[in-house]
Amino acid sequence: MLLAIDCGNTNTVFSIYDGDDFIATWRTATEWQRTADQYYVWLTSLMRFEKIEADITDVIISSTVPRVVFNLRVFADRYFDTRPMVVGKAGCALPVDVRVDAGTAVGPDRLVNTVAGHDLFGGDLIVVDFGTATTFDVVAADGAYVGGVIAPGVNLSLEALHNAAAALPHVDISQPEHVVGTNTVACMQSGVFWGYVGLVREICARIKAERGRDMRVISTGGLAPLFQQAVDLFDEFRDDLTMHGLTVIYKYNKDLAD
Repeated sequence: MLLAIDCGNTNTVFSIYDGDDFIATWRTATEWQRTADQYYVWLTSLMRFEKIEADITDVIISSTVPRVVFNLRVFADRYFDTRPMVVGKAGCALPVDVRVDAGTAVGPDRLVNTVAGHDLFGGDLIVVDFGTATTFDVVAADGAYVGGVIAPGVNLSLEALHNAAAALPHVDISQPEHVVGTNTVACMQSGVFWGYVGLVREICARIKAERGRDMRVISTGGLAPLFQQAVDLFDEFRDDLTMHGLTVIYKYNKDLAD
């Protein structure tokens, strides 16, 4: 079975894939100090708790935090006797082209989302990922990654507002009842929520205008459903988009090796 690992700036997701479906998924905080042994104890404890029996033979990793990759490599080698595929590194080919300025390093998560989006929905896509940063990935008609946009993440914006303004509290993001807030929390929630609705709508409109064509907008990430419930921003939502992309990349490399 395949263990797919998506390491983001805030959280790391581990999913076990049996070739057809994900049979289990777990999430932990991203900590670069965590050792290979700690990963193994954490993962196997959860597997025993949920009575998951899986013979893991392969591992694929996507990580936006370079410092964690070494211990994840050791984890795969020591406990599953396999050399993991690492997206963006030698030995892990992509089934799509990457057309950006020479010397530009594209985040592995953005490449994986591009692969997943094209596999599920075809080309001419905008993939919006609500993570630590809010990213917009532009997928060409043939599936190539051709650039995008990076904006501060929703929670990052709220945290910055709280930290920079002594009188403003920490608040959770939610859809406010009214645009005009009548207390501090409501004012902050309205500003962030409707501000991001406007940001997503405007950026997607400008991408479509610049590309000169209609494009489907696909969303992923924890806060995407919140925005989708309020307004019609996205054509599709896929919570498992990144994990699906990792399985596509894994299969593509296996086919190349055969």
